[in-house]
Amino acid sequence: MDCSPRLEDVGGTVTAPRAARSWSVRLKGFVALTKPRIIELLLITTVPTMFVAAHRLPSAGLVLLTLAGGSLAAGGANAMNMVYDRDIDAIMERTKGRPLVTGVVTPRAALVFAIGLEVASFVLLWQTVNLLSAVLAVSATAFYVFVYTMWLKRSSSQNIVIGGAAGAVPVLVGWSAVTDHVALAPLVMFGVIFLWTPPHFWALAVRYRDDYANARVPMLPSTTGIDTVVRNIIGYTAALWLLSAALAPAAHLGLVFFAITMVLGATFFWRSWSLRRDASPKRAMKLFGFSITYLTVLFVAMGVTAIVRHP
Repeated sequence: MDCSPRLEDVGGTVTAPRAARSWSVRLKGFVALTKPRIIELLLITTVPTMFVAAHRLPSAGLVLLTLAGGSLAAGGANAMNMVYDRDIDAIMERTKGRPLVTGVVTPRAALVFAIGLEVASFVLLWQTVNLLSAVLAVSATAFYVFVYTMWLKRSSSQNIVIGGAAGAVPVLVGWSAVTDHVALAPLVMFGVIFLWTPPHFWALAVRYRDDYANARVPMLPSTTGIDTVVRNIIGYTAALWLLSAALAPAAHLGLVFFAITMVLGATFFWRSWSLRRDASPKRAMKLFGFSITYLTVLFVAMGVTAIVRHP
């Protein structure tokens, strides 16, 4: 008679796959806390800025260290945002699958994780890049968490206008990583991202205006008529177009890049203007998608131009 233990009689062999799945789910939950897709967009603006600041290709090591430090800071900020907003995330359809809502990650674990990322970011940037970059990165987190998340988001319809400044700081981090100071060019880049953020986010908020209303978050589309929202989107897009004209002279990028900024700005403005005829959620989401394309193409063109002009 075969006296070897059957597979189902050995506790470890049954529970191990479940434990593995549990760890896998938790790991994915911690990754989700950092909002990787948002980090990707921040990094798209950082690297070209470094190319412009260096007037050549900066060292790969410096780029990787700056990206690592910036990613840690942004990830920590996003995780803190989810910890504080877990009550409204549970109400909104768009966010009800987040790890703190589903219980995959506990609030305490998420907060410890977020603080750890911020500490790691500061130490890494300070020790391998420079102190200014470290201070700028962590300052952006502080602004995003304390000014936007904990104050403006739930109290003002202009929340994203002011709070969006945090998302513009990575260009300052990228520039200072190369030069150890901040100049006019990165300030213009900061302004471009600052003006880009409201129409980008309001276009998304048009689609989820009921979500924001149910959660009592005064995002502009949930507090006013759609005509007012469209006028604001058009106004900020026009201001963005005008400011982007200063990028080429401020960063010494020439006429070709200037022409690119004008074409991109005109396209963004025309798409925003088209909301006057059709401000449906579907059309707004198309504008949201284009806004990402706009920023990506603008900064990639900036980086390529810098390399071509200063090989």
